[in-house]
Amino acid sequence: MALRLILIRHGDLGEGCRGRYIGRTDTPLSPEGRRQAKALAAPLARLGEARYLRSPLLRSRETAGLALAGVGIEIDTDLREIDFGRWEGMTFDEIAAADQAAVDRWAALEEDFAFPGGEEIRAFRGRIGAAAGRIAAVRSGTVVTFTHGGVIRLLICHFLGLEARDYLLFDIGTASITELRVEDGRGVLTRLNDRHHWEGLQEH
Repeated sequence: MALRLILIRHGDLGEGCRGRYIGRTDTPLSPEGRRQAKALAAPLARLGEARYLRSPLLRSRETAGLALAGVGIEIDTDLREIDFGRWEGMTFDEIAAADQAAVDRWAALEEDFAFPGGEEIRAFRGRIGAAAGRIAAVRSGTVVTFTHGGVIRLLICHFLGLEARDYLLFDIGTASITELRVEDGRGVLTRLNDRHHWEGLQEH
């Protein structure tokens, strides 16, 4: 029997964070993000028995707590977003203007590239691979993770056997649901960036 893996990105962080690189910065959900997280409750309630994992960062904790009130959730520190170092909170244009050569190395996902004052790509890929290995070891049933866009993109590449640089091919929106069927460590993508559960929500 295959493993059903459901990957959920945290909810919206507000206007001040949109279009900016937010990694280690422990930012809470915006009011919109909280509404998005609550809208996850209905599709998750239909899953039945599942194992729930989350990143240790506040935005994932809040998303999981609002979506799964009263349900036990395990923390996996390897599911945290990459540390962008001094690029935290900057836009792509700001980063490119400061150091285009570094941006080119980042885009190529060179193993020895490290964000200035932040995390090395090799280390990030290593911990995501470790998390993927622990998830695949479950082998059957359902695993749900509450994590981050970069983490989800790399997990997709890992389980589909794609090159890590292919992470740019996948759009992962806030409070979206992505799903894979995993068997013997290899996956099939069955749902990507599904946001139907909250799109069209109106502020009250």
